[in-house]
Amino acid sequence: MKGLPLSPLRGRGLIIGVPWFWLGLFFLLPFLFVLKISLSEPVLAQPPYMDLIREVEDGLVSISVNFGNYLLLWEDPLYRGALFGSLKISAISTLFCLLFGYPMAYAIARAPSHWRLPLLMLIILPFWTSFLIRVYAWIGILKGNGLLNNFLIWSGLIDQPLEILHTPLAVYIGIVYSYLPFVVLPLYATLVRLDLTLLEAAADLGCRPWKQFLTITLPLSLPGVIAGGMLVFIPVVGEFVIPDLLGGPDTLMIGKLMWTEFFSNKDWPLASSLAAVLLVVLIIPFVALRHFEQREEAV
Repeated sequence: MKGLPLSPLRGRGLIIGVPWFWLGLFFLLPFLFVLKISLSEPVLAQPPYMDLIREVEDGLVSISVNFGNYLLLWEDPLYRGALFGSLKISAISTLFCLLFGYPMAYAIARAPSHWRLPLLMLIILPFWTSFLIRVYAWIGILKGNGLLNNFLIWSGLIDQPLEILHTPLAVYIGIVYSYLPFVVLPLYATLVRLDLTLLEAAADLGCRPWKQFLTITLPLSLPGVIAGGMLVFIPVVGEFVIPDLLGGPDTLMIGKLMWTEFFSNKDWPLASSLAAVLLVVLIIPFVALRHFEQREEAV
């Protein structure tokens, strides 16, 4: 006997329900576990935190919620500085990625069609190498007797090696190099679909090239700019490897702090509080962007 066909409503609900189930299982549920740990108290045990719901004598149940971890994050200048420092580094790195990535994406989108694929392959090629190896390579380039200083001394531009490694500058260099493709690819996907007849019409009406870019190309490419910026800003806030290998004591970021609290100090509640606060901070731009898009659609 053949089964009855699914109604359009049930079929639509099934299609929508699968990604929602996936998000709930691998995003919402782990976050609830992290939130639960963040509201507990640290103990010298395994696991190193106290359960929120504990059974006491005579079958009574005690519920203990601790908000002291979140209060400490705001009061302690170390954690507050690490959070704001991470946001600052992420914002500046995103800006530089956009400044370097936009011309690259524009050049690839305007290149002859038979050149676009090889140029995109050059952008993607670094991903074929381990991320850790690429960061270690920058240590050999930026250290005192590295390739960069040896070249500058050989060319006569400097007399003494520059101190670049273990400085904020080295962190910015490593982040921009590592995350630049995340800006170039969505920008290219937006720019390559741009209707060139709009630029031709603007040129026929006497519009200069720089004004064509500001009034036509840039506004139409804003979705790619926003997508690329988000793809860089969000992971960089929690970046751990680059600040740990290339940065110094002045570049303490939230990712390094969470690692220290989890594995060195064994303070899982405080580390979970850092993760929860970081997640809330990163969700705010998404909510604001979605609200702005809904208002634009309504207009």
